Amino acid sequence: MPRYLVSVAGNIGVGKTTLTRLLGERLGWKTYYEQVRDNPYLADFYADMRRWSFSLQIYFFTHRFRMFQEMMAQPCSCIQDRTIYEDLEIFARTLNRQGYLDDRDYANYRALFETMIGFLPAPDLIIYRRASPEFLLERIRARGRAFERGITLEYLRGLHEAYEEWVGRASATMPFLILDAEEYDLEEQADADRVVELVCERCPEG
Repeated sequence: MPRYLVSVAGNIGVGKTTLTRLLGERLGWKTYYEQVRDNPYLADFYADMRRWSFSLQIYFFTHRFRMFQEMMAQPCSCIQDRTIYEDLEIFARTLNRQGYLDDRDYANYRALFETMIGFLPAPDLIIYRRASPEFLLERIRARGRAFERGITLEYLRGLHEAYEEWVGRASATMPFLILDAEEYDLEEQADADRVVELVCERCPEG
């Protein structure tokens, strides 16, 4: 079992991968990343969300469940880019609310998720990297990934609302550290140092 199991949560474009890499390098934690570039559904999903939402959710959940199992076998601390909870609480929920995932598929996905999640322990810490949808859309446009061109402000706002609701509920039973991405710029050394300090306060190595 890992000494610490830490997960980074947050909306699209908020810098989860950058934060995961930073903490992995600075603290010597083993890093695990969300599969984006080699995802066989992502480009199709952004082109036609209604057609591909269920397939994409099943793909992400399967990938993250296997990742979680691998982390459980590690003797060192591990940090994961995106939590498994976001698959249901953020993305499936938002797709259902916005009409891209119908009620039957959503109920089916939720039943699968709730059955499988019982086999996994909760993280020792969830780092929620928060930012406004407007800020995120600018970042997404700036990084220029072709498959993200279909992301709309409406979609990001729906995800942001779901994140705020989920963190409000889940913080009663799981430990969260909330970091404002508009306050802590990880490209700035002082901000990066402060973020590492805040995480170390929650996960002391001594």
